[in-house]
Amino acid sequence: MDGRVAVITGAARGLGAAIAQELAARGAQVVVADVDAEGAAATAQRIAAQAATVDVADPVSVAALFDRVAAEHGRIDVLVNNAGVGAVAPSEELAPEAWSRTLAINLTGTFLCSQAAARYMLPSGRGVIVNIASLFAAAGMPMRAAYAASKHGIAGLTKVLATEWATRGIRVVAVDPAYVRTALDDADRRTGGYTEQDIVRRTPMGRYAEPAEVARVVAFLASDDASFVTGSEVAVDGGWLAYGGW
Repeated sequence: MDGRVAVITGAARGLGAAIAQELAARGAQVVVADVDAEGAAATAQRIAAQAATVDVADPVSVAALFDRVAAEHGRIDVLVNNAGVGAVAPSEELAPEAWSRTLAINLTGTFLCSQAAARYMLPSGRGVIVNIASLFAAAGMPMRAAYAASKHGIAGLTKVLATEWATRGIRVVAVDPAYVRTALDDADRRTGGYTEQDIVRRTPMGRYAEPAEVARVVAFLASDDASFVTGSEVAVDGGWLAYGGW
């Protein structure tokens, strides 16, 4: 990854911060982008990266981010669309505002950032976009209507962009993590009707994923070692989707 410029959204903490750290450790010039400016700055300082503020649901904010990165670095090689929010509620009670916010950040944000990055990647004839989806891109669960819809949308978007841009040098892939030990999961457990023990029991490997385990898969997909991988969804789920038992 030496010399490559990588933008990671939602990178102030959690999985995004782990991805930023992994890519920086492999030599990339990392831009830690997040709506939380203070958090982005703290993470960027810790891993010797650059911080940037972005609201991925706002086209103006997204365009400003990628214009700035391209102006300062002269290139954009990797985009990791990690910014996302959860939404847990019975479907008959899910507020329209919660539905709209979840899709705006998780799905529309992924599209807007991919579009903005591609406008710089396409003229150079190379680039990699890694979309952080979820096991809920391939499955469902009660009270996850907005979240699962957004992640299923990311899976479809990944396939469209991958096939559209394949001959023009851009690879687009998705990573489907299962439950990762982050602050987002802490919040979801409080409202989602599940416990840590439930996740351990349901996962064949018997534990949560650690953020670094997902980050290493992202780093592989962003590297030339994955040069013939595009349009794929890579599950990092400890066997969750394979398991059909109780």
